[in-house]
Amino acid sequence: MKYLLVFLTAVQLWRQHVEADQRGRVPLGDETILLCEISGTSDRLSQITWQRTIKGKAPDDVFLTIQPRIGPKYSNGEDLRFQFIGNFDKKNGTLKFSNVTLKDEGSYTCIFSLFPSGKQSRTSQLVTLVPPNTNLMSYTPIEGNEEVPLATCKAAASKPKAEVKWIKDSLEGKVREELNETQHANGTTTIWSTLVGKPVREMNGQSVKCVISSETMKEEILETNIQVLYSPGEVTVTERSEDSFECATEANPNATFTWTRVGQSLPASVIVEGGLLQFPSRTSDLSGLYQCEAENTVGKTQSFVFVQISSVSAVVPWVLFALLLVLNIAVLGYLCFSGKRSGWECFLWRKEHQQNNFCENSPFQGSV
Repeated sequence: MKYLLVFLTAVQLWRQHVEADQRGRVPLGDETILLCEISGTSDRLSQITWQRTIKGKAPDDVFLTIQPRIGPKYSNGEDLRFQFIGNFDKKNGTLKFSNVTLKDEGSYTCIFSLFPSGKQSRTSQLVTLVPPNTNLMSYTPIEGNEEVPLATCKAAASKPKAEVKWIKDSLEGKVREELNETQHANGTTTIWSTLVGKPVREMNGQSVKCVISSETMKEEILETNIQVLYSPGEVTVTERSEDSFECATEANPNATFTWTRVGQSLPASVIVEGGLLQFPSRTSDLSGLYQCEAENTVGKTQSFVFVQISSVSAVVPWVLFALLLVLNIAVLGYLCFSGKRSGWECFLWRKEHQQNNFCENSPFQGSV
């Protein structure tokens, strides 16, 4: 009979167990449930005690007790973030814990005081998860042959630490990554990943993507365009029309254009609009060598064009008139000489011819 009682007591103690959340991973600022329940025993419960071991507190710090009739009672300062949601009569000491912070990370133990079996306890761990503060910063280096930072991706103050990767597209193999991290006293980590390379103008405007991943958030992709400052390249001058020229170049930042006339001041009649040079009045005195200068904050470049303007356009109508007049007189003289025109017409022709002293040695002179 004695051995039977010992066996039954052992079985009863084995069946007595405390149910609790074994490892709670809680995002910063969220709430969690600290489960603690005993079953399989008819022993009398006199008290449920909650204690914790966290930073800044003494080990096994008792922060809450629950007794029949009295209910929950805070110890070592009232912390209303803990709310008793269990049932003492059903041997359930579950707590609701709100607004979890990094300082709350640690172990939490619930203890049931039973009679006659004694105390039963179970410990669960609370881990606070902190999502990173993300940021992508681009730089504006000047074109050169030395390696410089081009863009930095940061995942700050996260727990656990985040992972940072780059999608470089057309810059693959032309830039490299530098990774740095800092461990903070509160258990969080900041990661910096920087793209480093020699800034050349071909990089300007190229897209890169920073991919940040963490168990505390969905994968985040940040995108930026690489910026490289460079002076104006070759300046090209194009004849837009017979009375206008335009110069253009590539530069970052965009270049401004200045037109000048080499050796002389720019004529007042010339119109300049940005890179466009216009000659509304085409007179020969506007002919000459003109310079277009493209300039930005990095440097400047020049190009030249020789503009040749003649007044031939004004003389041409008079030349044509004179040719037509000569042709008419010659034709009429021929007709008179050949007898195909009347004497009166030939007389008029000869009179006009003599008055104008035109072709005095002409073979067409003769009597009408």
